[in-house]
Amino acid sequence: MSGPWLTLLWAAPAVGAVAAAAVPRAARWIGLAAALVALVIGIGLAFAFDPAGGFQFIESHSWIPSFGAGYRLGLDGTGLVLVLLTAALLPVLLLAAWRETAPESARAGTYVALTLAVESMVLVSFVTTDVLLFYLVFEAMLIPLYFLLAGFGGTGSDSAVRTHTAVKFLLYNLAGGLIMLAAVVALYAASGTFDLRALLDGARPGPGIGQDLMFLGFLFAFAVKAPLWPLHTWLPGAAVQTNPPTAVLMMAIVDKVGTFAMLRYCLTLFPDAAARCAPWVAALAVIGIVYGAILAIGQSDVMSLIAYTSISHFGFIILGVFARTGDSQAGSVLYMVNHGVATAALFLTAGVLVARRGSRQIGDFGGAWSRAPKLGAIFLIAGLATLSLPGLGPFVSELLVVVGTYPRWALAAIVSVVVLVLSAMYVLWTYQRMFTGPAPEDVERTVDDARPRELLVLVPLVVALFLLGFFPSPALDAINPSVSPTVAEVAR
Repeated sequence: MSGPWLTLLWAAPAVGAVAAAAVPRAARWIGLAAALVALVIGIGLAFAFDPAGGFQFIESHSWIPSFGAGYRLGLDGTGLVLVLLTAALLPVLLLAAWRETAPESARAGTYVALTLAVESMVLVSFVTTDVLLFYLVFEAMLIPLYFLLAGFGGTGSDSAVRTHTAVKFLLYNLAGGLIMLAAVVALYAASGTFDLRALLDGARPGPGIGQDLMFLGFLFAFAVKAPLWPLHTWLPGAAVQTNPPTAVLMMAIVDKVGTFAMLRYCLTLFPDAAARCAPWVAALAVIGIVYGAILAIGQSDVMSLIAYTSISHFGFIILGVFARTGDSQAGSVLYMVNHGVATAALFLTAGVLVARRGSRQIGDFGGAWSRAPKLGAIFLIAGLATLSLPGLGPFVSELLVVVGTYPRWALAAIVSVVVLVLSAMYVLWTYQRMFTGPAPEDVERTVDDARPRELLVLVPLVVALFLLGFFPSPALDAINPSVSPTVAEVAR
């Protein structure tokens, strides 16, 4: 499969963003078409991909020769599954925001253009093999995200609070990016290249204090993006104040760039520093797992509850990455995909219910099953997925993370498993409070069941959760060869 397919992959949403901004009355159709083109290209890449072939569909062109920077693209198994996650979720999110992007909306073109711009930059981050190009898109995606967070609120959001949370998001991530910039410059000074493949072939800096500082610079930026406790505080407010499709874009897609980059850059470019710092990062990840679960139990706002569950799940992903075993890293990559699908299903279902009821408070629901059994069933399935029920996708990935972590850090693995009990508490208790019992008059008057467009959005996500639960092998067949070099480096 020859041709500039990786360029076309990210260019499709980029061109769609420009077209949506230029023709706002047709923005939602333009956006959906562009997202579907990217999805078709992604599926084509998946069918042509050789799991044992390393980086594939390589493109390399000179860009800034004096700095050793180039336009370099390549796709491995880890990048492939995250490309498919991104490309598959974007049409779903645009359909979920269909009413917000209606032609009569003055900002329809802006919303679609910003969303597609984020997709385009995320796709570049998953396929680039140039460290400088990765850094540029890693930082540039903050701009459209800031305007999405600040300009498009969800039910019950306050414009002043929303602006504050958007600024907080921007400042946190800019601070991480500035520290990473210093590390990127140091990496070039030490190696003379930004080419990831050349760095992996031996040009990367050797062990010592320099490698340690570069590792910490990269890690800090990725830990903010992921987010890792205690750098997570921007996430709950941002997820609650914006609309559900934008929150899913941020938590299910953009935040994966941070965890992906930990695996792609931190562990491979700085293996000795990663080995020394791994226990400390794992400790922070375990704290995040426990902290997110406990805070989720105490939430009265359903959107805030889902945001805190994501902090707990990101802890699992990061724990698996830094355990540095084959099972743990394969499980972490698969967890990124499963978390994206499960969070999208849970957040979008909650968003529909909140929009109907006009309130995010769990206590304002109750007995909603009698009015919305389809939404109740989807919410329950998505909730059970977040607590890793066997048969649903997250179970396989969480099992791999725990099994792979146990030989290295038994206590961390045991604590992580115990936290699943807390997950059952917040998921089932929330479901009980929102859907069981007699329906109050306000719920009877305002809540109704899923409509055809909403089912078109939610049902594919539920199907994906079952497919990933019962048939994870295709994804794992692509992931395992891509993480094996990291495992081999750890063994060395």
